[in-house]
Amino acid sequence: MKLTNQSKTIMGTIAGDVIGSVYEWHNVKTTDFPLYTSRSTFTDDTILSVAVADCIVNEKDFAKTIWEYGNQYPGRGFGGRFKKWLASENPSPYDSFGNGSAMRVSPVGFAFKDIETVLEVAKQSAVVSHSHAEGVKGAQAVAAAVFLAHQGQTKADIKTYITTTFAYDINFTLDEIRPNYKFDVTCQGSVPQAIVAFLESSDYENAIRLAISIGGDSDTIAAITGGIAAAFYKEIPSEIYDFATSKLPDNFIKILNQFEEQFI
Repeated sequence: MKLTNQSKTIMGTIAGDVIGSVYEWHNVKTTDFPLYTSRSTFTDDTILSVAVADCIVNEKDFAKTIWEYGNQYPGRGFGGRFKKWLASENPSPYDSFGNGSAMRVSPVGFAFKDIETVLEVAKQSAVVSHSHAEGVKGAQAVAAAVFLAHQGQTKADIKTYITTTFAYDINFTLDEIRPNYKFDVTCQGSVPQAIVAFLESSDYENAIRLAISIGGDSDTIAAITGGIAAAFYKEIPSEIYDFATSKLPDNFIKILNQFEEQFI
């Protein structure tokens, strides 16, 4: 199955995830690395982003749909506590501030037309599992950055909104943190870094390279950065786009097509 158009929305997140997938456990500390490998694949970031898109398009319940998608694709990099959530017959929030809430939220930033709705729906998508205040905050910050970028705001405006609304400290450079940055799956330890990767970037590919270059939870950081970068630059290089798309099952592409038709 093919995408009906050159989607510049959720594919930004998905391509970041696919490219970053091989570097999560084999970190690089440079922007000079292969974008395409035989081992590249989609992970939990893509799965749950598509789940959130499905919820928005088809007015589905976040908890039920995220649970269904997660159980349909086990072994794709889900965290330990989230695996327990997936194993429960009646999953309930577990007060997490992991970056799982932020990695799946980019569809919210693309779908809605005012920031108040974006923040509310981002919260709704987060609290079904990541109910800690920092988990909600991470999701809202990423959704807001995607929304503002999609609406044509400048990087300076986006940075100001993120710092004043969420009190994230993003007054650092990647060069400053790269030598000592380590694996951190919390929102507060990866969302600011992903946003800075976007802010420092010159185009979509550069954003992904910068996100992966700091190491850490590479696929998730690249997924978050990629969603914002796609919203801002409104262009994903065709080779990256085609490579990432080739990794997706047909049912994912179906949802992406529905999302594009309804919201873009």
